[in-house]
Amino acid sequence: MQFTVKLEESDKGGYTVQCLELPAAISEGETKEDALENIKGAIQLVPEV
Repeated sequence: MQFTVKLEESDKGGYTVQCLELPAAISEGETKEDALENIKGAIQLVPEV
């Protein structure tokens, strides 16, 4: 399954990423690559509705 994510640079450094289809799935990372890898785990932790 594919999801759309929103990646933003944080004011404090690093990146924040949120899954648009699952708003509860939010993650962070020091680099874009880290943030995108971390969101995969966050998506898996959100219970299906």
